[in-house]
Amino acid sequence: MTDLETRVNALEERLRLLEDERAITRLILSYGPLVDSGCAGDVAALWDEDGVYDVDEILMSGRAEIDAMVRSAGHQGWIGGGCAHFVGPPHVTVAASGDEATALGYTLMIINGPDGFALRRATANRWRLRRTPSGWSVTNRTSRVLDGRDESPELLAAHFPGAVRHRPPRAG
Repeated sequence: MTDLETRVNALEERLRLLEDERAITRLILSYGPLVDSGCAGDVAALWDEDGVYDVDEILMSGRAEIDAMVRSAGHQGWIGGGCAHFVGPPHVTVAASGDEATALGYTLMIINGPDGFALRRATANRWRLRRTPSGWSVTNRTSRVLDGRDESPELLAAHFPGAVRHRPPRAG
């Protein structure tokens, strides 16, 4: 292989990685507008057919359960009252194989109430994704509310190999 071929191959690999990161980021960032507009089928289509969405409040397995959550009276009530699932930019890591990825980020659920808008919850999210013939798809999303429990910062730290959490002593 010539030097030029080596350089072109390296550029192609770098470009593919950037394109994958962009596609994954766009997929994740589409969740908020889709779920807040009640596009149940489109939200469910972000996941694999048997993908899992694990939230503190509910565990959904498969597109049908994710679709049903968006259509549920509870979720439709949030939409009807005014809500925003704000999704922060994810930290994406594409595996060396190029066909799997993880992403880490935050979501804020903002709701409209009698006194205006208020933050209902702040959540840590870990996304696991895989490449399919039609693009990237979510295999698992784990969301944990950031309310002081150890589970939430553990979810965040696990995304960064070698990261060591400092844990102050618990009172009591």
